[in-house]
Amino acid sequence: MTDEGGLSAANLLVVNESLSIPRSELDVRVSRASGAGGQHVNKTSSRVEIFWNVKSSGALSDEQRERLLRRLASRLTSEGSLRIVASDMRSQLRNRGIAEERLVEMVRSALVVPKKRRATRPTRASKEARLDEKKRHSSKKKERRKDRLD
Repeated sequence: MTDEGGLSAANLLVVNESLSIPRSELDVRVSRASGAGGQHVNKTSSRVEIFWNVKSSGALSDEQRERLLRRLASRLTSEGSLRIVASDMRSQLRNRGIAEERLVEMVRSALVVPKKRRATRPTRASKEARLDEKKRHSSKKKERRKDRLD
């Protein structure tokens, strides 16, 4: 199955209905992972780093690019690349899948447009309930302060 750009579905990371990242835009680097694992860790390159350049990506609209550059500014390199690292598993393939999932989730959450807050006023009943509660609390404190003759 191919889309209008000639890319197969297997070559796309689907973020949401309006954005799919072509895997050809991802720069994947592998290296040896650190930590526990004994000789396996010393012999295999299972750590995966994925770089995706937000500034030069052809998959993004101008609005999406602007939003990602603003929301992910602290996560971007000086060239405008988003870096994701995964070394959770012993398998390079699984780590690549984890890194791709993290990338998709991070981009998806950064693209969410927050709802505009509509100013509201407290209802009359809620104001009265708050004042009644304050009166009850105040009288409870007053009761404790009265001088009692024993």
